[in-house]
Amino acid sequence: MLGVVVVQAGLTVLVLGGLSLVRPLSNLGIRTRRRGLVVALAGMALAATGMLLPAGETRIAIPRTHLDEFAPAYQFHELHEIHIAASEERVYEAVNEVTAKEVFLFRTLTWIRRLGRAGPESILDAPEEQPLLDVATRTSFLTLAEEPSREVLVGTLVVAPADLTTPPEPTPSWFKALDRPGLAKATMNFRVEAAANGRCVLTTETRIYATDGASRRRFAAYWRVIYPGSSLIRRMWLRAIKRRAEIAS
Repeated sequence: MLGVVVVQAGLTVLVLGGLSLVRPLSNLGIRTRRRGLVVALAGMALAATGMLLPAGETRIAIPRTHLDEFAPAYQFHELHEIHIAASEERVYEAVNEVTAKEVFLFRTLTWIRRLGRAGPESILDAPEEQPLLDVATRTSFLTLAEEPSREVLVGTLVVAPADLTTPPEPTPSWFKALDRPGLAKATMNFRVEAAANGRCVLTTETRIYATDGASRRRFAAYWRVIYPGSSLIRRMWLRAIKRRAEIAS
């Protein structure tokens, strides 16, 4: 997380310095364009430093979820949760039913993520009316495990060498066994757990495991830039599931 904070701070300073090249932000102490240039360069240096910070590895000693089984080690991670006044069955149905249209800012944030470029159907360019998990698993994601009313787990490769051979029909066991250099494997789950008074706690967790130093450094730079947007998408996704589940209850 330190790397994310440093990169985001650097990018903020860079933007402020860039704006001061157009019109100095005197109220922030940037009174000349020359000083704005210095601030912008300092922001660039800070962001670059954050991108190069090492990413530590976490290992799960005792697996308790399907996510633990498929991603017992990881270097990058985000976890979000929400409380929902609905049954486990209804919450799980909503997880599988919610569409891009229901997730606030989803299409805007994914448009920014792909830099406004059009592309084939994917989770980053999802049709408005189709369930997001369906879009994900028929494009770039593979369903790794599913326990009805409890947990669904999907995975994809976010960094892969050009010579990697993918089977015509990839399987969870194939994905789990992948451990050659040059890879970064991403896994994401939705997990439902019962709480008091007929409520549930829904969590979504994303883990990324890079198999060597080069792929870890390559992904670290990307992750630390996109993390705020990724985090916002996950939180809005959970809120959309909550709305759908509670309306139907």
